[in-house]
Amino acid sequence: MVCDLLRRAVARSAWCLAAVALAGCSLPLPWPASPLYPLPQNDADWVPPATVEEAKAEIAGHYAHFDVVAYDGETPNGPLSTFVISYGFTDFELEDGELDEVDRFCSASYKANQPFETRFPDAATQAIVPRRALVDVFQEDGQWKVYRPATPTLIGATGNADEPLSTDPEMVTAADDDNDGKPGVTVFVTLFGFIEGEIYIARREIFQNDMTLYSDGSLRGNVIDDSEQVVLGASLDILNVPNNPDQFRDSGLNPIILIPIDDEIDTCEELAALRDSLFPPEPEF
Repeated sequence: MVCDLLRRAVARSAWCLAAVALAGCSLPLPWPASPLYPLPQNDADWVPPATVEEAKAEIAGHYAHFDVVAYDGETPNGPLSTFVISYGFTDFELEDGELDEVDRFCSASYKANQPFETRFPDAATQAIVPRRALVDVFQEDGQWKVYRPATPTLIGATGNADEPLSTDPEMVTAADDDNDGKPGVTVFVTLFGFIEGEIYIARREIFQNDMTLYSDGSLRGNVIDDSEQVVLGASLDILNVPNNPDQFRDSGLNPIILIPIDDEIDTCEELAALRDSLFPPEPEF
C-alpha cells in the first residue's frame, strides 16, 4: 500500500543514500516462493452444492478474513518488495436470491525485503469501510467460484468514490479518518532503523477477489488491487513525494483466505486472539 513511498524518498534524497551507507544496508532479499500457502484438499466424501442456489446458501455466513497484497518497486539499493497483510471480517448475506459481501477490517501489518518499516495504526485500518458488494457465484471446472467486484471506497478523503482520485494533493479534500488531527490518514515509517517520519495519505481503495469454495467451508483465492493513492504531506520533506504504488501481479503472492467462524466472534480483539489458530503464518522474506 504505502511502502513504495520509501523507495521514492530514497531515490530523491542524498541524505537517505548516505544513511544507507552508514547503516551498512544488506542486499535486498528475493520474493519467497509462490504460492505462499498450499490450497486445502477437499474431503473425498464432500458433496458440493448442486445448484447456484445451493452454493449461495452454503457460502452465506460469517468469516474471519486474511489477505496479503504484494507490491514491487526499485531503490538505489535494489528491488523493494513488500507485503501488506490485512485482518478483519467478511459476511455473506443472502437475500432474495442475491448474495452480498460485507467486509470490515481490523488491522494491517507490513513486511519488506529491505530495512524499511511502516506502521498503519488500527484506527486507520478500521476506517476503511468497503461498500457492500453483490458477488457472482458460478461453477467452473467442477469448482464453485465467488467473484467480488471492485467497489471503490475513499479513505482520508471526501468526494465521489466512483471518480479517480486526483494526483494533485491541493485538489483533494482531506478527511481525518483516523482522528489524529492530521490530514488524511497517517502512516508511520522508519528508514534504516533510525530515520523516523510520518506520511499523510488519501486513498481510493479498489480491490477485487477471486475465490473458490472448499469442503472445509473456507473460501480461498487471490486479491486484485488497483487502488489509487495521493500523498497529502509528510513530517519530513524527503517523504513528501508523489506516490501511487502498483500491485505485483503474482496471484500466489496475493492470497485471500476466509475461514467460517461463529457469529458471536465479532470484535477485532477476539479475532486477534484467534489469529494463530485460524490463519497461516505471515509471509517472510
